[in-house]
Amino acid sequence: MATGSGMMLLPLFKALGRVNSLHVGLRKFRRTGLGAYCFTTRQYSYRPQKLESSVNGSTTSTAMAHLTKIENGQKIEPTFSKQEMDNRLATLRDYMQTNGVEGVLFTSYHNINYYSDFLYLSMGRPYGLAVTMDKVTTISALVDWGHPWRRAHICDNVVYTDWHKDNFWRAVAQELAPSRSKVACEFDTMSVDNMNKFKLAVPDRDIVDIAEPIMMKRIKKSDEEIALIKSIAAISDVGGAAIVEAMDEGVPEYVVRDYAIDKMNEEIARKHPNSEFRDTWAWWQTGPVNTDGAHNPVTTRRLQKGDICIMNLFPIVSGYYAALERTAFLDHVPDEHLRLWNINCEIHRKGIQLIKAGVKCQDIALELNEIFAKYNLLETRSFGYGHSIGTLTHYYGREAALELREDVETVLEPNMCITMEPMIVMPIGQPGEGGYREHNIHIVTETGNEDITGFPFGPEHLVVKK
Repeated sequence: MATGSGMMLLPLFKALGRVNSLHVGLRKFRRTGLGAYCFTTRQYSYRPQKLESSVNGSTTSTAMAHLTKIENGQKIEPTFSKQEMDNRLATLRDYMQTNGVEGVLFTSYHNINYYSDFLYLSMGRPYGLAVTMDKVTTISALVDWGHPWRRAHICDNVVYTDWHKDNFWRAVAQELAPSRSKVACEFDTMSVDNMNKFKLAVPDRDIVDIAEPIMMKRIKKSDEEIALIKSIAAISDVGGAAIVEAMDEGVPEYVVRDYAIDKMNEEIARKHPNSEFRDTWAWWQTGPVNTDGAHNPVTTRRLQKGDICIMNLFPIVSGYYAALERTAFLDHVPDEHLRLWNINCEIHRKGIQLIKAGVKCQDIALELNEIFAKYNLLETRSFGYGHSIGTLTHYYGREAALELREDVETVLEPNMCITMEPMIVMPIGQPGEGGYREHNIHIVTETGNEDITGFPFGPEHLVVKK
C-alpha cells in the first residue's frame, strides 16, 4: 500500500537530511522545524517525533523511537461533556493540592476511562494516564495507533513503541518530570515489578497510594453519569425480554445467551450510535447445577421444562455497566422451588425499601440477614446484597466501599448508584435444588431511592410457558 511504502521511506529521508520535501501523489513528506518528519493526507496525519526523555538517558533515531505522537483521523464524539470531564479533573486536582501530590499515574482500566474517556485493551501491555496540575496525558501502545488520540478530548496522548524495553516507563518519566517531591499511583493495580520500574522512572520522589481516596470520589455519580446508567439499565431490560423470547425446551444455553447479546447490541446502536461495541455480555444458566454460581459460564446444556434458570444481562457503553438478573422457570415451578423463590423475592423487596440516604451499607445487610435467619436460610446465602454501578465490568472497576456487606460502613448518600441482588443456593439433592437471584439498580435520593430497572421479577411474571 502507498501508506506503508511511505512509512518505510521515513528512515531514508531522515538519513538524507538535505531533502526538504518530497511529493508522492497526494501524499507529502515535509521536514518540520522540530526535527521530526510528518506524513499527511486529508484524512491521515502521522507525526513520529523524537522524544528524548528516557529512564536511562539513551536516545534513538526517529525511525526507531522510544516515544512518538500519532494523530490519525478525526476525533471521536466524547461520552460526556467537556464540563463534566473538567469537573472530574478539578476534583482530582483539589485532592492532589490538599495532599501535596504533584503528579499521578493511573494504570487501571476504570480510572483511565473515568478521567480521559479512553478504555484501553491491554493484551499484556501497560497503559497509563499521567496527571499533573497543568497537564493530562494518556500513555498508549503503538499497536493502538491513532485510536487513543482520537479519544483524547481533554488530554494529550503519547505513544510508546515496542522497539525498546520499558518504553512505557520512559513515557511515565517524561510526563511526570515536573513532579519533584510526591507522586501517586494505584497500589491495587501496581505489581511489585512495575512499582520498582515506577521508582526508577520517578527517582527521589515519595510515592503514595491514590486508589482508595479516588474510589471514594467516584462512588457519587454526576447527573451525566446517572443519565448514561439509566439508559444502559433500559438496554438490559431489552436483553431480559430477549431471554424470555428465546428460552424454550431443547434450546441450548449459548443460543439463548447469544440472542440476548445481539438484541442488546442493536439497542446500544440505536441509543448510542457513536459508542464502541465492547464487553457487552450475558449469562443464561439453567438447571440445578449451573445456577449454583452467580458467575458460572454458559454451556451447551439444553433447557428442560421445570428447569430453574437465571438470566444475567450486562450491556456496556463507554466502559459503564448496568445489569439485570432474574430467576425464571420454563413451563412450571415445583412447590419447594416456588417457596424458596418467593422468600428470595421477599428479601429483594425489603432490601429495595432499605436503600436510602443516611443508612449504612452494613445495616442493610444485617437487617436482611435476620429475615433469612427466620426461614433458616442464612447459611444458603451466596454473596453480599449489592454493589456499586458505574465504570466497571467483570474485570475492572469494583468500588469496594459501596457494597451491601456486613463489613462495609459507608453511609449511603444521594447520587450513589447501587444494586439490590440477594441470592440463595440449595445444594444438589435437597428440595428446591439450584440458585435463586434477583437484581435491580437503584439511585439513592434524598428521600429514598429511584429503581431504574423496569423488567419484572417473581413467579407471577417469570414462569414462562411456550
